[in-house]
Amino acid sequence: MDDTIDRTLDTVGQRLKHLRLRREITLTDLAGETGISTSTLSRLEAGLRRPTLEQLLPLARYYGVTLDSLVGAPQTADPRIDLRPMAGSGGSAVIPLTRRPGGIQAYKFVLPRGNDEPAPELHSHEGFDWAYVLNGTLRLILGDREFLLQPGEVAEFDTRTPHWFGATSAGPVEFLSLVGRQGERAHVRATAPQKT
Repeated sequence: MDDTIDRTLDTVGQRLKHLRLRREITLTDLAGETGISTSTLSRLEAGLRRPTLEQLLPLARYYGVTLDSLVGAPQTADPRIDLRPMAGSGGSAVIPLTRRPGGIQAYKFVLPRGNDEPAPELHSHEGFDWAYVLNGTLRLILGDREFLLQPGEVAEFDTRTPHWFGATSAGPVEFLSLVGRQGERAHVRATAPQKT
């Protein structure tokens, strides 16, 4: 086997362990999420087993990273991100805008026309979310409050608060979302206008 391939595969275990620890998830929980046994995950992280494509695909999907970043493939001269949308429920699309492990992740959401009926079940999870509306009206239910956000408006909240996003009956909505682990927030910097 090529020496470069050997060196690349030898570092995968360290990356897998780093990603799991950043997510603060146990091997048992990760096994439940990916369908890979706890003992196999442990051996992969320890470098005692070489990963297969069948193991890397669910791990990359769970962590929201590309296979290239998971195995540490060399960078190409092309800086473009592969913006293949992931199909969501009810005709929605989620387009990942970042592909690096850990840190704040960026997504573009495109949600089809909704209805103005009561929202489905609210969800909560560890993290922090920042949403910026590009087009349409974003319906945000946050706890027991409801907000209608227009283009150019932003919402920022702790995702441990039960929440739900959707479009209204007025039409579809497009918005950008920055999602980080708990305590990791998007920082907006602006300078004050100078007085003349």
